[in-house]
Amino acid sequence: MSGRLATNYVIMSEPVIHPTSATTVSRLSRPRLELADSLPPDVTCGPLHVWPERVVQFGEGNFLRAFADWMIDVLNERGLFGGSVVVVPPTRRGRADVLNAQNGLYTVLLRGAHGGRVLEQQRVITAVSRALNAHESWDELVRCFSKPEIRFVISNTTEAGIAFVEESHRTGQCPESFPAKVTALLHERFLARHGDPAAGLIFLPCELIECNGTTLRELVLRHAENWNLGRPFADWVRDCNHFLNTLVDRIVPGYPRDEASQFARELGYEDALLVAAEWFHLWVIEGPPHLAEELPFNRAGLNAVWTNVLAPYRTRKVRILNGAHTASALAAFHSGLNLVREMVDDAVFGPFVRRAVFDEIVPTVPLDEQERAAYAHAVLERFQNPFIRHELLAISLNSVAKWRVRVLPSLLDYAELRGSLPSLLCFSMAALIHFYRGERTSTAELTGHRGDDAYPIRDEAVVLDFFERAWDDFDQHRKPRTLVATVLGCATLWDRDLNAIPGLTELVSASLASILKIGVRPSVAKLIS
Repeated sequence: MSGRLATNYVIMSEPVIHPTSATTVSRLSRPRLELADSLPPDVTCGPLHVWPERVVQFGEGNFLRAFADWMIDVLNERGLFGGSVVVVPPTRRGRADVLNAQNGLYTVLLRGAHGGRVLEQQRVITAVSRALNAHESWDELVRCFSKPEIRFVISNTTEAGIAFVEESHRTGQCPESFPAKVTALLHERFLARHGDPAAGLIFLPCELIECNGTTLRELVLRHAENWNLGRPFADWVRDCNHFLNTLVDRIVPGYPRDEASQFARELGYEDALLVAAEWFHLWVIEGPPHLAEELPFNRAGLNAVWTNVLAPYRTRKVRILNGAHTASALAAFHSGLNLVREMVDDAVFGPFVRRAVFDEIVPTVPLDEQERAAYAHAVLERFQNPFIRHELLAISLNSVAKWRVRVLPSLLDYAELRGSLPSLLCFSMAALIHFYRGERTSTAELTGHRGDDAYPIRDEAVVLDFFERAWDDFDQHRKPRTLVATVLGCATLWDRDLNAIPGLTELVSASLASILKIGVRPSVAKLIS
């Protein structure tokens, strides 16, 4: 383990016996921090200053705590921010009570490959002041949100969180959806601050949807119109608040449950919110340069990019990181592998992944060659992180939509750039069709088979219904090309007829025929030989 001791404190509180350990340890909390001499020498602690609350954060989950709050904590340590975060669970069932029981404190465990070395570091985060359950403490949240010191709103409410849900507006009551909450809170701030243009806020949504900031602003304005909140308020929302589009990138496995007892003994305290994350982090923010001075991540040595155009960075992440997963995971799983790091280290699938990334995906990314290649090398290093158990079967969830968004654009752009089809990405379509061969077990999933083992095929009902019918037809006629043409021709799945792409039907059919005849692994070995 390695770390840098920033503050000399040890965590002490009422003793707690971990259920799997006979050793008495202390629960992580703020009141007893000043009563002891030091943390373990390899544990870093953020500054224990009582900062003014400057950030309201919707989302108390692992990702934001190991990403945004960690970054703010580093800014505070460097003397570059001087503010704390008020955390608001976006749903009725949140973990506000757990966070408050630890006085906003928790430990981020960074570990994995970094610069060619395997490193590990623990940091106690002190940037969170408290958590508020919006449905139980709406009036307190309104008072907090209306304070002049509040400047930033961060969110991660999942992709489904930034969506319009019709609901009425009742003063003094908490709305249900996240955009409705934001609208109501902004209106309360508008009234409390008398429409002061300087009272506008900076929104940094981290939901993984395109144009997340722009979308959130449009939903807020839609609620404002439906609730008849008035033209002056709508103008203030539009003109005085910054809804910035962002892209976030860090793998956060979360609570290391299997190692909790060990860490409690090593750290000297029990932490119910301990969260593990990889070293790599990236926050791309599309916004005016002067706002970067309010969150000077780069001056703190953090990996953040403020840009006028976010799209190329999104394309880079979706195609290289997510695309490499989607293009490889299903074939690797059917070959008997279970984890991403096993796939990358495998004698057959390691070369498959690297060739797919560097030969077929990277050339389609609209950034300079050095920048996209450096990111690709970092991605492959992250895939090999020995501390992350990233299951291939988890990646398989909703693979049809993922392939359409993450892989198909690279295939199309490669064909346009090179005048030929990328053979490995085409094979990934055959592997997808093969993976979706299963028997109906419930409305929510099919059951596929890998040798003698069963596995769940999880996707939208319309997708599962389609593949069930397509494979039933194949079982009657035994014609791989007919099956492939049926799948590629389903515009419901791909938003177009993929049979129209010259040569694609033939390439995918040949790959599927090979898979059915000799198996996935021999087919991949033959393809890359």
